[in-house]
Amino acid sequence: MGLGLESNMKTLDLDFVRSQFPAFSEPSLEGFAHFENAGGSFACWQTIDWLDRYYRQTKVQPYYDFAPSAKAGLQMDAAKERMAAWLNVGQDELHFGPSSSQNTYVIAQALRRYLKPGDEVIVTSQDHEANSGALSRLNDEGFVVREWKVDPDTADLNSKDLEALLSPRTRVVAFTHCSNVVGTINPVRELTDLIHRAGAWAFVDGVAFSPHGMPDVQALGADLYFFSMYKVYGPYLGAMFLRRELNAQLPNQGHFFNAGKPGSRFTPAGPDHAQIAAVNGVMDYMDAVADHHGLSGQPVQARAAAVRSLFRDHETGLLQPLLDFLSSHPKVKLIGRVKAAQRAPTVAFTAAGHRSGELASRLGKLKFGVGVGNFYASRLLKALDIDTDDGALRTSFVHYTSRQEVDRLIAALDTLL
Repeated sequence: MGLGLESNMKTLDLDFVRSQFPAFSEPSLEGFAHFENAGGSFACWQTIDWLDRYYRQTKVQPYYDFAPSAKAGLQMDAAKERMAAWLNVGQDELHFGPSSSQNTYVIAQALRRYLKPGDEVIVTSQDHEANSGALSRLNDEGFVVREWKVDPDTADLNSKDLEALLSPRTRVVAFTHCSNVVGTINPVRELTDLIHRAGAWAFVDGVAFSPHGMPDVQALGADLYFFSMYKVYGPYLGAMFLRRELNAQLPNQGHFFNAGKPGSRFTPAGPDHAQIAAVNGVMDYMDAVADHHGLSGQPVQARAAAVRSLFRDHETGLLQPLLDFLSSHPKVKLIGRVKAAQRAPTVAFTAAGHRSGELASRLGKLKFGVGVGNFYASRLLKALDIDTDDGALRTSFVHYTSRQEVDRLIAALDTLL
């Protein structure tokens, strides 16, 4: 493996993991199974404690020279430093904004001033609207927006189709690490290398992927990578990696007097200070998982890689039986691939003879939380010939989900279908 982790790697201790989330001991949630994690995960107790402590002790303007203010600033700086190290990026390359949609909107505004008439931007029909929508509107400014279409039979993005779209005028290609509907994990490094050879920037939406293990962003080769903290056990906040070189080239979107500050140029509407500090809670949780699984003393990147593997192995083991059930059911049209190793545990489908909304409601009465609708990916559903008004039913889970919960879901679906 090359990381010296062979003796430390083991099966995820699910009892320990679930003990870190207050939702699993909350009386009002007894018997409830959360299968809409793609819309927002449970918060770990560390995140909740950080929010509570910040609002009680340091709810003042940060970075002044009086004690609670200075402490607040230090907490915010520590959050950025710790998460940047886990993602393997520079602290000055990590930005927190009010949401991922807001972060991408700000970048699109910067591109409006940077691009020249006739420059080309490529978006996909597989993405969440946050990544494709703001960039698609650049077409109104005289720039050329091309769509990299999914295969309507497989819902996959094919690299050959991207190659056919790339041209000397391509400046940006935006695509998703993992669709919040399709679930297929795209070959990000292969695609970013292709994009860079064409002389363009690669913008990657990691919102649906990061809950399953925040990635080594440097290894992915992305120029911009973003995800949502509230889907990674944290507060409602958008995290965005912006490569230094890209930061320097795009025009400032913040206050004019912050033009020389890389960390302030693309957050014109700063997020809640307490939420930034609470990112420490997410990192406390990740560190707790690493330490509990015998990784104390390892370098941060080794710890991050090991935790990603623990999460991935557990999730993949739970996912395959669900995929087997859905892909073999005569009424079900499963979206995406049937092999758990090729996708995240975000599983959307339609069922013949059942409205998705009705089926989701019936599951809700059985204490299953599932998603239903277009999931801000209406372009994708249209491409797959799915009714965007009713949409698809989506079941999604993360590493704290148990086999018993997945077995219960399969049994409930079998009965309802």
